[in-house]
Amino acid sequence: MKTATKTTAKTTAASRAKKATPATKGATTTRTRMVKAKSTAAEGLKELYIDCLKDIYWAEKALTKALPKMAKNATNENLVAALEDHLTVTEEQISRLEKVFELIGKKAVAKKCEAMDGLIKEGQDIMESTEPGAVRDAGIIAASQKIEHYEIATYGTICAFAKTLGQDEAAALLHETLAEEKEADITLTEAAYNTINFDAAEEDGMEM
Repeated sequence: MKTATKTTAKTTAASRAKKATPATKGATTTRTRMVKAKSTAAEGLKELYIDCLKDIYWAEKALTKALPKMAKNATNENLVAALEDHLTVTEEQISRLEKVFELIGKKAVAKKCEAMDGLIKEGQDIMESTEPGAVRDAGIIAASQKIEHYEIATYGTICAFAKTLGQDEAAALLHETLAEEKEADITLTEAAYNTINFDAAEEDGMEM
């Protein structure tokens, strides 16, 4: 009976060890996935805030080059007008960002925004993969709204950072741009649902 008891105890211990293994592996995996920070990584909220400003500064400058291409490829008059108007607004937003940099005592420097770069390339791909007309217009709106939604999220975030850091004047400027981006998104939505999407559907021979 003593031998049987020892055997049972060993079996129980081995069983417990097996059950514990997945948790141990999970912990090791979590440690392995920890992202290594760059030597230039932000250590405080203010550094992250400045980094985000550089990012959106690059994004807005890149957008001033993309919007004329979209307007040139659009055929709907309202869409063309909306894109041209937003180009003017974007140029004003760039000036506003430069004021924000000035307020925090930093030089306005652009840092490549991978997100905006990708969104602009996607818009270019949409134009290349659609025929001129309502379908391409619908694609341009889709690409433009993705850009607007990214900008809305970005300005909302950096506006919150500015408020947290006590940069009230900068926060007010950023909030002004945030409101403009939301308005642009509404304009594009109205253009899509009022005529363009329906015209695009008719070109496909669909009944609405």
